[in-house]
Parts: sequence; structure tokens; C-alpha cells
Amino acid sequence: MENHAPPERRQYRILVIEDDAAISRVLQLELEHERYEVEVARDGLSGLEKALKEPDLVILDLMLPRMDGLEVCKRIRAKSRVPIIMLTARDRVPDRVAGLDVGADDYVTKPFSTEELLARVRARLRERTPQGNVIEYRDVVMDRDRHEVHRAGRPIALTAKEYALLEYLLLHRNKVHTRDELFNGVWGSDFLGDSNLIDVYIRYLRGKIDDGFDDKLITTVRGVGYTIKD
Repeated sequence: MENHAPPERRQYRILVIEDDAAISRVLQLELEHERYEVEVARDGLSGLEKALKEPDLVILDLMLPRMDGLEVCKRIRAKSRVPIIMLTARDRVPDRVAGLDVGADDYVTKPFSTEELLARVRARLRERTPQGNVIEYRDVVMDRDRHEVHRAGRPIALTAKEYALLEYLLLHRNKVHTRDELFNGVWGSDFLGDSNLIDVYIRYLRGKIDDGFDDKLITTVRGVGYTIKD
């Protein structure tokens, strides 16, 4: 059988929010066959909680116990740009429009073709994956092959750790990272040091990537940590 997994070799994490046990099990098996990592939630509230932990894609049923899919979608979208494919038995145009209006990226009606759904998953993940080895965000361009960063066409000279910290924040946008998370993600859990080092490097990085620009990239969330928001 032809393997349709995306070309990136890392394992994508997909959250399925579906209360029908038979449908959620079929989706889990099909997605795992395509080498995705799959988590399942069976109601809206638990699905929302899992969705805010930044999976790579969410497949969301419309009719859910505890919180309906439209409300779940709206709350996810208020905090995250994760791709959302809405899955529902409602196929009327107003229902599809309602889902798209609250932030869904795509809409698949039941009964659905597994191959079509998998194709839509691949398409949404391709949109989320940086093309080639370049990350573009607002007026920032990070060329990961050349290890170069430009902002508004201006080259930005970064040290190795400043570059790694910026790369981590760009790849994990819209999630607020604690100092410990950034420390482990950039320096590694085996590095013997103080997580307060993050504050120092954030200051260094801001001095190079934000100073002189009206649009500031790095946001401080007091008492929590740092983030880059869409």
C-alpha cells in the first residue's frame, strides 16, 4: 500500500475529539497506520484541554457532550492557530459556514471517505510546515540551512544560543513557555545551569531582534514565561 505520510520525518501529533467510540477508533487506527501519533478525547471539555497542549492538528466533531464542537473550536482559536478539521453529520451550508466562521480550517461530513480525510490532513499539515528549511514569520526570515536571520531585509547577527532560542520560539508560536521549558528545549536537560539564564538570553535576543522595530516579536507573560504570538 502506498504510504501517504507527509515528507517531514518527525511524527506529527493529531488530536481526535469524537464521542462516537467506533468512529474515533477507526480514525485512530487509520492515522496511526499513516505514522501519526494520535490522542483521542471523547467530550468537548477534555478535548479543549488537550487541544491547548499544542498538537499539530485537531479533528473535531461538531456534536459533543459537555461542550459542543463550535464552542470548542472558538475557544481553541482564541489561543492557538493549530489546524482544525471539523467532522460532522450536519451537511447543510449554514452549518458548514458556522464551523468556518468560528475558526475551523476545513469541514468533512459523515459518512466520510477515509482517503479524503487523510488527504485533507496532509494538506493542512503541509500548510503548517515551513517550506524547505526556511521559517518566515511577519518580517522575519530564518534560513536554517545557512544559519542566517533577517528582519525587514536587515541581517541580524545572533550567537548560536540566541539563534537556537529564537528558532525554538518561532517553531512553537502561540504557546507560553516557562523558563524551565525554554532551558530544556534549547540547552537540554543534561546541561548544568540556572534557568534564570533564559532571562539573560531573552534580553540579548530582544536587543537584536526587537530593538529598533515598532512590532515587537517576543512577549513576556508575567509570572509564566515568554512567547511569540501570531
